[in-house]
Amino acid sequence: MSEQPSPANAEPAPTASLRRFRRPRWLEWRQRLAFWVGALLVGLVALAFAWLADQSFALFKRMLGIAPWLPLLVTPAGFALLAWITQRWFGEAKGSGIPQVIAALESPSRRFRARVLALPVAAVRMLFTLGALLVGGSVGREGPTVHVGAAVIYAFGRRLGLHGRRTIAGLILAGGAAGIAAAFNTPLAGIVFAIEELSRTFEQRFSGLVLTAVLIGGAVTLGLMGHYSYFGEIGGSLPAGWGWSEVPACALLGGLLGGLYVKLVLPTQAGWLGRMCRLRERWPVRFAAACGLLLALLGLASGNHVFGTGYEETRALLEGHPMTDQGFVLWKFLANVVSYLAGIPGGLFSPSLSIGAAFAPLLSQLPDVNPQTCALLGMGAYLAGVTRSPLTASVIVLELSHSPDLVIPMLAATVMAASISGWIAPVSLYHALARQVLDKLAPAQGTR
Repeated sequence: MSEQPSPANAEPAPTASLRRFRRPRWLEWRQRLAFWVGALLVGLVALAFAWLADQSFALFKRMLGIAPWLPLLVTPAGFALLAWITQRWFGEAKGSGIPQVIAALESPSRRFRARVLALPVAAVRMLFTLGALLVGGSVGREGPTVHVGAAVIYAFGRRLGLHGRRTIAGLILAGGAAGIAAAFNTPLAGIVFAIEELSRTFEQRFSGLVLTAVLIGGAVTLGLMGHYSYFGEIGGSLPAGWGWSEVPACALLGGLLGGLYVKLVLPTQAGWLGRMCRLRERWPVRFAAACGLLLALLGLASGNHVFGTGYEETRALLEGHPMTDQGFVLWKFLANVVSYLAGIPGGLFSPSLSIGAAFAPLLSQLPDVNPQTCALLGMGAYLAGVTRSPLTASVIVLELSHSPDLVIPMLAATVMAASISGWIAPVSLYHALARQVLDKLAPAQGTR
């Protein structure tokens, strides 16, 4: 008979310490899977969103070609419909989505995060941003892409059973940053955006998994779209001499207009702005329709150049063949304000860049001005004036245009613009809006 193994000779079962060792290893790989696969999904969604946004605005332009007066009917009706649906069923989908991401990072409430980062809310924000472009709204897609990115990675992480506070914060941070990287094809800008705008703690800022997620999101765009630059190869430079007068000039314009924009769009109770805010609260749909009508009138006054993201106008300015006159700065600025005040979903990055680029014709009388360089400095300065994030604004514009020689003048212009903007509007736009989101929604969600 064969000898049966005795219990003493049997292979010992895994010890408790071994099980404790295996559990953290599996948790670590789940975290990596959430960041890596989530970032891949963000890149794919961002590309699809970008294509759909281009197609939506192309349909609006075809309508303009048929009858230039149609926006007088379509834009007010479209704004009213979007505002009505948003107000009635999807209140969390208002605005760009970046304040909601910041609020989710700052809130201790799981219910609050689950509400503002719900995938249906992100999908509605994308869909309604496309709708806003379809009716001529002066909005961008980059802010909604940040929200969608955060929502996708957050949802994927929760599916994998990740619940730790630091881990969840890292997922949200990585998703938002990967969204910027994929939207602009600017990986470095995504990392800087995470550091400067979204993150407030050292541990989140320097997480290797977060950086990897940003790089994956950018790599997806690079792999599917190739090595392209958003505005082409501009390669501006600023030789020593009178040309440097562009730096303080762009900083002054960017800071003043950026601060004024923040002042106009942030809700307040004082003065005529307070009365306007109360009208918007009382009759949101009518107010949105009025904003749409005003935008349509601005379109007629500007030769139909204020609608949409402003990408074509910006590129024409950077290539030295402007499609607009010097009044474009004013028309586009007002278009951005009324589109935001309408309470419809949509971002402000691309429209802000078009305003900054339009500084070039205004400053053409300065000595030794290079129009392309002036346009780039204006883009960075105005974006910094609006967002109060000079480093992010600098890196976005430098990466978009492939202009490494402009690092020093760009940083100088954006830092000065952010400071000037702060004198006009002391609060940061995104963080002030995030605080309002927290104050409005967090009490109802509890702290669990």
